[in-house]
Amino acid sequence: MKRLPVLLLALAISAPFASAQTSTWVPDKAHSSVAFSILHLSISKVRGRFGNISGSVVWNEPDITKSTVNVTIDTTTVDTGVSQRDNDLKSANYFDVAQFPTATFVSTSVARNGKNLTVNGNLTLHGVTKPVVLQVEGPVGPIQAMGNKTHAGFSATTTISRTAFGIAAKTPAAMVGDEASLNIDLDLVKQ
Repeated sequence: MKRLPVLLLALAISAPFASAQTSTWVPDKAHSSVAFSILHLSISKVRGRFGNISGSVVWNEPDITKSTVNVTIDTTTVDTGVSQRDNDLKSANYFDVAQFPTATFVSTSVARNGKNLTVNGNLTLHGVTKPVVLQVEGPVGPIQAMGNKTHAGFSATTTISRTAFGIAAKTPAAMVGDEASLNIDLDLVKQ
């Protein structure tokens, strides 16, 4: 009977340490973005980016497979450096940002892949949800930055089919390629 109180005391003391090994991180909006490239007229690539990334990463240090990612991308921020093209991309011809102003990624699993990570999840873009796999480098850091906040960096890549998400489904692939490469750079701040 004396063992039960000792066990309960040990659990009570260890609980704060166990929870301290799981931390929540949010994107630094000034230093996080999603870049894309897609073939144009079958001869060159058009590159662009989305800013205003929000959401959270719950990092489980003792068991990386229990970590989660939930990120929202503001599609109204699409920027290719050509305002006329950006306006077309925002229109119903492509992203239809009036109806679908955000895209989201929610992880379904996280796995260690050597020094890197493989993150499986569901991407919702243009009102369509499809599974995607992110190949992730990181974390880089953590480091103490301005304001004494802890930052860590992650870079991820994947390729998606624009037509699978219903984007410009009637536009021929010879005009705008079907495969879009995504490069995600996140500067995360520990909360």
